Amino acid sequence: MATISDPDFPCALTLDVPFPSPRLASIALKALQVDKELSPLVRKTFSVAVAASEESLAEEGGEGNILRTEYKATTNRMLRVAVNSFMESLYLVIEVMEQLDEDVLASNGKPV
Repeated sequence: MATISDPDFPCALTLDVPFPSPRLASIALKALQVDKELSPLVRKTFSVAVAASEESLAEEGGEGNILRTEYKATTNRMLRVAVNSFMESLYLVIEVMEQLDEDVLASNGKPV
């Protein structure tokens, strides 16, 4: 996918995090997007995407199970700091899902 780079935000990173179901990807999106970026030198956007191998599902109106996070920053350092903070938050969201969510427990083979 070709994008036009922003000269004010030359450093960019896109993270795709797969989840077991579209519902869990949507929950992660809602939990993570409430935290606004503290620095004006960093921009982030969230979306739920469909895996390339499942594009026919997207054409039929199905939801994706991949949480896509796109970061843009003025410097590599600002990008690294922002992504590190995001990864800590993502880890917490996944930990809570593993402990409390029925879908995750069922996919791990544990009784619900």
